[in-house]
Amino acid sequence: MSKRQLAMVMDLNKCIGCQTCTVACKTQWTNRNGREYMYWNNVETYPGTGYPKNWMELGGGFDAAGDLQAGVVPNIEADYGVPWDYNHDELQFGEQLKPNVDPTWGPNWDEDEGTGNFPSDNYFFYIPRICNHCTNPGCLSACPRDAIFKRDQDGVVLVDLDRCQGYRYCIAGCPYKKIYFNPKISKSEKCILCFPRVEKGLPPACAQQCVGRIRFVGFLDDEEGQVYKLVHKYKVALPLRSDYGTQPNVYYVPPTEAPPKFDAEGRVIEGSNRVPIEELEKLFGKEVHQAMKTLREEKEKRKKTGESELMDILIAYQHSEMFRLDQDYYQSIAKKQGLSLAPIDNRYMQGKNTENKYKFKVVEYE
Repeated sequence: MSKRQLAMVMDLNKCIGCQTCTVACKTQWTNRNGREYMYWNNVETYPGTGYPKNWMELGGGFDAAGDLQAGVVPNIEADYGVPWDYNHDELQFGEQLKPNVDPTWGPNWDEDEGTGNFPSDNYFFYIPRICNHCTNPGCLSACPRDAIFKRDQDGVVLVDLDRCQGYRYCIAGCPYKKIYFNPKISKSEKCILCFPRVEKGLPPACAQQCVGRIRFVGFLDDEEGQVYKLVHKYKVALPLRSDYGTQPNVYYVPPTEAPPKFDAEGRVIEGSNRVPIEELEKLFGKEVHQAMKTLREEKEKRKKTGESELMDILIAYQHSEMFRLDQDYYQSIAKKQGLSLAPIDNRYMQGKNTENKYKFKVVEYE
């Protein structure tokens, strides 16, 4: 159990599916060295197959008794898809634009498809996904090499690349399939919640670049922080698929507003909502009912009185105020340990396969 837990809240009512977060993460961490097919952050269209394909059906996580469930390791070619590029350099010579491989599958293959009958009751919404940095990670429990660990200072889940032997039990054990196998180095790799940035007081790249201002980042025990208030005070931010038993630390404000349905005559069906509540229950549990009730009540309160702390938080007037990363906390840890550098995790940095690949800039304390 870590001393504190860093967490993220994403407001799905504000996600526009622009994939800016995906690009920010991709260019920072996974565009090379065997990570080309990895998406530590991706934005999926729901309902859809997701990435990897049908990830909710691939097992992992824990049953009601707390026992680890069997899981499947997705096939890179069939379930993730082989990354491809286009022959842009040849266009000037009159060649037709074409991919360098035959695309068969990839992230967002079914983007914006949705379900239902257009235009009467069709719907979709976006779900950005990263590693949940779970309190009880399935990947950690599945690893026979003790190569996966939670940082004591903030609960970020990392892979010790020196200990990892590429067995891939972690991938089977993660019900969210947010840990990946790097075939180039035969190791597992995953989202690190941009901890080198966080230690310097900077938000993760995906959160920093989010144009919709949907992402809040902070510690769950910071009672003045937006993350605490959304998760614990107002209880409108809920974990994704908590039934997997891993206690995720990424939370979602469920989509509350959608266009009404139309009847056969094209008339609005009063009180209808295109997003089926049973789908939201599947994703966020029965707590989604109270969360949506609270959101609507606070929205109405804001309309009538002009005041609502919850609505003010969700509007996010100032982007910088969405992140409470407590840099002093990290600095105090470094000083207690007699370190002159930022407390970048030793086990992670000592991994021989990370050498000369991660160029973290560190700052000396004065």
